[in-house]
Amino acid sequence: MGKRKSGRNVHGILLLDKRLGISSNKALQEVRRLFNANKAGHTGSLDPLATGLLPLCFGEATKVSALMLDDDKRYQVVVKLGVMTDTGDAEGAVIETLPVPELSLAEIDACLCRFTGTIDQVPPMYSALKHRGKKL
Repeated sequence: MGKRKSGRNVHGILLLDKRLGISSNKALQEVRRLFNANKAGHTGSLDPLATGLLPLCFGEATKVSALMLDDDKRYQVVVKLGVMTDTGDAEGAVIETLPVPELSLAEIDACLCRFTGTIDQVPPMYSALKHRGKKL
């Protein structure tokens, strides 16, 4: 969240459909410039490869943005089976392809059950995260 020295006092929450290829902060800054808003923040980052709803808070509404960070979130994804990339995402170079067997709905449901509930997500080593001060 940042505050400008000059600009307009805009207050409220804007629900932005974030486009593919930009960071949440980049999207926020574009809208902030469009409104010439003094104070703005977002309620949690979406990966640049993700599209979808990104609530942006302006002015007094930035006080509730922290509450939104803790809210439950839902994601809808499209996956491509049988392909592995060097980055673990769609942007990486393909390093392996395997045939995908026919799967029944029961087999798919059984697999998806492992991704239901509270999950500790391990970020890929190709990420912006740092370990002991160095980028992974």
